[in-house]
Amino acid sequence: MVTRIPLRRHEDDRGWFMELMRASELPKPVRQANLARSRKGVIRALHFHERGQDDLFLCLQGMVRVVVLNRETGETFTEDIGDDNPVAIYVPGIHAHGYEALTDCLFCYFVTEEYDSSDPDEQGLSWADARVKHLWSTQEPILSARDAAP
Repeated sequence: MVTRIPLRRHEDDRGWFMELMRASELPKPVRQANLARSRKGVIRALHFHERGQDDLFLCLQGMVRVVVLNRETGETFTEDIGDDNPVAIYVPGIHAHGYEALTDCLFCYFVTEEYDSSDPDEQGLSWADARVKHLWSTQEPILSARDAAP
């Protein structure tokens, strides 16, 4: 369903270095990189892509909870990633996916298709869908107007 990619920090007295992504390890080439800052309590979800865009999620600062729903089988995946768990999560875009900011965070996602505002490949399900509602840490999230729509 998803691919979990552990990230290794190489530390010394100057700080640390970490590889975020290696194209040779991904099923598809990356075509766009996006960055979002979110306040604690924000949920950005659930979205999916019918035409095949996949996402590689990384939390660069803070902690987020990634939630993924296989829309066909109902199988779910969740993992808290970020400062305390440096992991990248590769999500096939046909699965509904999103994240919750467990702290104020800086979130990066690489995608396999460029966004086309004239014909966006983005559909949505409610963050409170019965199959995933119990996976979030909050039941009163901060939502965009689009994510709050039923």
